Amino acid sequence: MTDKQKHFADEYLIDLNATQAATRAGYSPNGLNKRVTRMMSNDGIQEYIKSKMAERSARTEITQDMVLKELAHIAFDDISNYLEFKTAESVIEYKDGKPIIDYRTIINMADSKDIDTRNISEISQGPNGTFKFKLYCKDNALVQIGKHLGMFTDKVELTGKDGGVIEIDSPRERIASRMLILASRTAAHKADGGSDK
Repeated sequence: MTDKQKHFADEYLIDLNATQAATRAGYSPNGLNKRVTRMMSNDGIQEYIKSKMAERSARTEITQDMVLKELAHIAFDDISNYLEFKTAESVIEYKDGKPIIDYRTIINMADSKDIDTRNISEISQGPNGTFKFKLYCKDNALVQIGKHLGMFTDKVELTGKDGGVIEIDSPRERIASRMLILASRTAAHKADGGSDK
């Protein structure tokens, strides 16, 4: 592995975005996607990344199980664990001796001492009494769990017979093969954030 490839791998470890890592490592934007694909399939780079991730996990004592449990806590949480809300009738005034009834929303929040608050991303009350309550994004947590479980694929791997190279005989097969390769790169590019910057 060259010094520049090591720089790329170290940059990749920051945010796991290969395109951004290559840019930060000083690779030219010309042909960047092709270069990134090649580097990410390089055995030396992959081994380096795996060893550094294992070192980080040991150093921080953060395991994949811990991360997955936190994601599950976000993904399967329910707002009713924090708030109780209902609509109630209330008399707003009397007209000709008869009550005029309106409806108002009542929100009761559980006491923070009685609940697990780690999934709450925002609580605020504006000067006009507007109350805001927000949990962390369930959708994102579910997508991350799904990726971990292999439910979503970010890349397509093309191999020939017995895992070897694809044999191409005719121009038509060459074009079809090239189209498959481009489609897999496009899928990988979109999964990587869709940006060359």
